[in-house]
Amino acid sequence: MSSELKNRILTQLITELESNKLVLPSLPEVALKVRDTLADENANTKAVAQVISTDAALSAKLIQVANSPLLRGTKHIDSVDMAVTRMGNTTVKNTVNSLIVQQIFQPGTDVTDKLFHAFWTHSTEVAAISQALAGMARLKADQAMFAGLVHDIGALPIIKYAEDIPELLAKPYILEEIIREMHTTIGVALLSSWEFPQDIINVAAKHEDLSYDPGGAADLIDVVIAANLQSYFGKEHPHGNVNWSDVPAFARLGLDTDVSIIDMDEKGEAIKEVQASLLV
Repeated sequence: MSSELKNRILTQLITELESNKLVLPSLPEVALKVRDTLADENANTKAVAQVISTDAALSAKLIQVANSPLLRGTKHIDSVDMAVTRMGNTTVKNTVNSLIVQQIFQPGTDVTDKLFHAFWTHSTEVAAISQALAGMARLKADQAMFAGLVHDIGALPIIKYAEDIPELLAKPYILEEIIREMHTTIGVALLSSWEFPQDIINVAAKHEDLSYDPGGAADLIDVVIAANLQSYFGKEHPHGNVNWSDVPAFARLGLDTDVSIIDMDEKGEAIKEVQASLLV
């Protein structure tokens, strides 16, 4: 019965996705306006701040992040203008998108609420580890952080989809299996519909491919693969007992597979601080 339910839901999801009938959340208007404003070469910090200020909740969170350990500064930030100035355009864009991802799905049941919080806690930890690993691939830290934050984004439409299927909510372990099997495919569709950069879409598509090894320099996918495995280390998850020596991403990043970056004193504390900043 369980396998029948799982197969039926998987078939439904695939059919609806391929026929463009699967409901994918839209980016809120404020996120689109921030993107457009930042893309305008003539836009200044004040223009960006004005767009963000139209959303009170987003403004408050942006100021909170600007004052967090993620962006240490000597002066306390108390306005959106000051927050945007401290962060810079790229960090503002990634931070706004990060905060929007958290706000975009409001769970309607106890089961989906639990799944969403597990998703967000894991995503923020992977984001924080990815930021710490970015330098090893000579990538921008905030870009790596954002890639880590949205690597599992395809789980959200599936969680939302399940809210209308009581028999699936009654068997959350089946829902978790469905998420594991479908989140990369749906993540690609969702990020594509949001017109996110291709390298971010590639992370959603490839982060579960532990054999990923395209040659050349390490990239965002390597960073998120390594961060994802470190986040699951020792936990009850299929990735919890993976032998890191068998995963090319670690070698491509020059990581010692005998040492977890989470357990390194200085790095470990920084990771905890960054995750705490994202969880606000």
